[in-house]
Amino acid sequence: MAQHLLADSIRKTGSVVIDGAMSTALEKAGCDLNDKLWSARVLIEEPDKIRQVHDDYFEAGANVAITASYQATEAGFAERGIDAKGAYELIARSVTLAREAREAFLARHPEKDPASLLIAGAVGPYGAYLANGAEYTGDYRLTESGYRQFHGLRMRALTEAGADFLGVETQARLDEVKVILSMLEELDIAAWVTFTLKDSGHIADGTPIEEAAEVCGNHPLVDAIGINCVRREWVADALQRIASVTDKPMIAYPNSGETYDPTTKTWHHPTSGPGWGEYVTKWKSMGAVCLGGCCRTLPSDIVQIAALLQAMPKEADRF
Repeated sequence: MAQHLLADSIRKTGSVVIDGAMSTALEKAGCDLNDKLWSARVLIEEPDKIRQVHDDYFEAGANVAITASYQATEAGFAERGIDAKGAYELIARSVTLAREAREAFLARHPEKDPASLLIAGAVGPYGAYLANGAEYTGDYRLTESGYRQFHGLRMRALTEAGADFLGVETQARLDEVKVILSMLEELDIAAWVTFTLKDSGHIADGTPIEEAAEVCGNHPLVDAIGINCVRREWVADALQRIASVTDKPMIAYPNSGETYDPTTKTWHHPTSGPGWGEYVTKWKSMGAVCLGGCCRTLPSDIVQIAALLQAMPKEADRF
């Protein structure tokens, strides 16, 4: 029977801090991610750097480490001449690296509760494999069997390697998520599900976010629902819409505030605006209990988010 470690942690502590970007931290460590495999390339070439990023995020206050498997897929590795067995081992390695970082952190901090530190096995969308920004548009479509073929090996590898739950993230299409939900049942593992957005009221493929949230909210293996890899300005309205159709815990880990241009594959610095202090306080008061950062965030951002959540009274929590 599936464990619900994320839901248990939320009930026990009131809020959960998610880590920040893997890719941004790896780039800062000198990794070249100008590659279709993106951070999954580092699983092959420099896995120690991934372990160090996880360690840095735990030190920053993160309770959840998201594995470096977002872009790690059987199809992607096959294009590099890596067979299914090799792909499985690399994806399993992403879990092992996160687990090793957790063990090292706990060895340095024996006062920490091991149950409060969780590993989310990252499951990105098919659109991420295309490496053309399709995870932000939903401009692709597979049959149910096609989605199953694409996601099957990775989801199995993450589960069997010991991920505490799956982080089904940056999802652009509801039809794809519905297939993944059925696969969760077959693997008997819990998950969170987060979507990318077209605007604050619709996921990337144009589906109203309320519809997507209701589908996920009705699924017994989904422990939290929300959004990631989106503009911070869209989060509050999206959370309000999600909360209108489900009482499942809500999750948000948006980008830093910079804007990504998928055509040029470049980030543009934001104009002046609110910082994490204003955003996190508002999102938490609305019922978002799992908060962190996505693209262009670093451990310094997670330090801020963790401090803000810790400063808020537990009585404000809904769960």
